[in-house]
Amino acid sequence: MEKVSFQSPGDGEALEFYVIEQTRINGVNYLLVAEEEEGDCDAFILKDLSQEKEEEAMYEMVESEEELEYISRIFSEILEDVDFTM
Repeated sequence: MEKVSFQSPGDGEALEFYVIEQTRINGVNYLLVAEEEEGDCDAFILKDLSQEKEEEAMYEMVESEEELEYISRIFSEILEDVDFTM
């Protein structure tokens, strides 16, 4: 499982997550990431906000309830053995 680092825009703190899955919906890339590599833990859905020509990707956590539910259902279908609880 790939481990990625993100820099918090507020305080510059480095955050590390494991990428569980990624998908592209309506031209937007989404990552399902978790704090731990295995077992039960918090997971987050990140949305790529960067433009195609930018060298570095810029992600933010999906906070819209409607978008979060929709993307969670997509990831649930992709990952049949993963159970999402909100």
